[in-house]
Amino acid sequence: MMEVGILQFSVRLRGCHSLKEKRHVLKSIKDKLRARFNVSVAEVDDHELWQKGTLGVVACSNEALHLRSMLDQIVDAIRVHPVAELLDQQIEIL
Repeated sequence: MMEVGILQFSVRLRGCHSLKEKRHVLKSIKDKLRARFNVSVAEVDDHELWQKGTLGVVACSNEALHLRSMLDQIVDAIRVHPVAELLDQQIEIL
């Protein structure tokens, strides 16, 4: 059976003073997550705020435990990002 994992997280973008800077940081985060974890990533909220971003991550697998582990690793990777401060996250396995 196919399982789908969804992660939504919000970050505060320290040092960003414009939407252009925000887009640059979020694009970097999205590209790194796609390359490292082979997931789909998109900005899903807070489009007009230049110091906050909300991203959604989706992955599928045949094992819920594998999905949960991967999404937890993504959260850990965001926690150590030099510019983005993790504000909150939600994980759901369908």
